[in-house]
Amino acid sequence: MKLLLDTHTILWFWWDDPRLGAKAREAIENAGNQKLVSIAAPWEVAIKVSLKKLDLGGPFPGFFRQYMQRSFFEWLPLKDHHFEVLASLPFHHRDPFDRLLIAQGLAEDMPIVSRETVFDLYGVHRIWG
Repeated sequence: MKLLLDTHTILWFWWDDPRLGAKAREAIENAGNQKLVSIAAPWEVAIKVSLKKLDLGGPFPGFFRQYMQRSFFEWLPLKDHHFEVLASLPFHHRDPFDRLLIAQGLAEDMPIVSRETVFDLYGVHRIWG
C-alpha cells in the first residue's frame, strides 16, 4: 500500500518521538508499504526553521536528503491534478501545507498518515492511533 506521510509524522518517526501513533508507526515500519513524502514537506520545515518555530537539532541543509536515504522514503512530486483537487477543496481547514497534502492524498487515492483529525472532513483515509 502507498502511504502519504504528514510532516509531523515524518519528523516524529525519524526522531522516534513517542507522540507518533502506534498504528502510524506500524504502517510506516511495514516493509510492504511504500512511504511517500510530499515535496511540500521540506518547504514547510524550512519556513518553520526560519521562523524559529522548529529546531532540527542541526542545520537544515542536507537534513531531508540524509533522513530520506536512511528511511527509504520516496518523494511525491507536485502534479497538475493535485492542484486541480486543491482548487476544489472546501475550507474546513486553512493551513496551506495540510490542504496540499489532502489534495495529494485524494488525487492519488492514498491514505495519509497524520494525527490531524480535520483531514477526516475531506474524506481522505487517515491512519493514526
